Amino acid sequence: MSPLRPVPSSLLAAAAVLALLTGCATTEPAATTASDSAASSGDAHGEIAGAEELAEAQLGLTLVGPGGQATQLDLLDESFADLGAVRAPDAVHSDGRYLFAIDATGVSIVDSGVWTWDHEDHFHYYRAASRVVGDIEGAGIATIATTTSSTTGGTGLFFPESGEAVLLDTEALSNGEIVERFRIAGEPGEGIVLPVGSFAAVAAGDRVTVHDADGAEVGVTEDCLAPRGTITTRVGGVIGCDDGAILLTVDDGTPQIERIPYPTGAGSRAEGFANREGRPRVAALAGEDGADGIWILDTRARAWTLLPGPEPLLQVTAVDDNAANLLALTRSGRVLVLDGESGAVRASTEPLVSASVADSAGAVHLIADQQRAYLSGPTEQMLWEIDFADDARIARTFTPTTAPLFAVLTGR
Repeated sequence: MSPLRPVPSSLLAAAAVLALLTGCATTEPAATTASDSAASSGDAHGEIAGAEELAEAQLGLTLVGPGGQATQLDLLDESFADLGAVRAPDAVHSDGRYLFAIDATGVSIVDSGVWTWDHEDHFHYYRAASRVVGDIEGAGIATIATTTSSTTGGTGLFFPESGEAVLLDTEALSNGEIVERFRIAGEPGEGIVLPVGSFAAVAAGDRVTVHDADGAEVGVTEDCLAPRGTITTRVGGVIGCDDGAILLTVDDGTPQIERIPYPTGAGSRAEGFANREGRPRVAALAGEDGADGIWILDTRARAWTLLPGPEPLLQVTAVDDNAANLLALTRSGRVLVLDGESGAVRASTEPLVSASVADSAGAVHLIADQQRAYLSGPTEQMLWEIDFADDARIARTFTPTTAPLFAVLTGR
């Protein structure tokens, strides 16, 4: 896959036909994973009415400016398109298709119109109309959890000021509708609603309880003190707890919970996780600015590794490729390419976003993809595409029409 330049339509068409003729003839893996849940739910390879299937990922950066103006950068033809206005967010989340703009009173949802369906041994790529879908009301900066499928299953929201746990119907969302499968009242505080298969785990207080899609508890529970941080990989859904992580999977239609404890003598916990979309290994800072190192959680091996932090860090994300690359954003505004096995520095950029870090560190975004990384600088009003495998070379730069206060990668 190359995200760098447009592909002629004739080649796209030929490749698409070849993919459809040969791609689905392979034998499905026997193991149950997070994306198998989407396949078993009747999903037609991620296709929805009106969508066009293409031969490669339709990668883009979906941006939100300070006033809530949403913009889409097409990374194939380098064009910008206005998507409409949403609430001015305090935070954002994405599953690779939707952007969720979050403030203290609710969530606005933007459909980028581009997504990938993961068929384990191959992929299907789609493009449809982009749009602002609508809003969900709630109290407090919501925590949002998504799966590896943007057309099936659920999308979880937890509103901390009210303690409400909400599960949205993702299939309805893919058709431009906001449908709440359940909204469960709870106590104010930290919490997570993590969808997995046809179920959803609600983590609040010191417990995780698993519910069916209508909100009924199914009798699967586990302790989890101070739930913070969540991500979904090919293996399953992760919730961070004080003593490690909980991994949720579905085996033969039955939800399963496994504990992945920290190694003996571990210091600071992981507060949040980031990786290349769907990959089994995820990264997190240990301690403020990574003072205690960098946590790597391998959800396939059910194991933690603590790597040394080379200098004060703001963000880390695992590429989880053959070279085990790990990306980090430093307090000085540089992007580091680290060895994901040892933590050694392999390459570094110049300080690209030092002004943004000084002004609003939380709004700088470092995003990992298979071949490139993307960095947003709202104060610099710039976006950078970085070839991390080529000595952290700056491959392209983009200048949006409005400051990219928040940026997510879509099309994955």
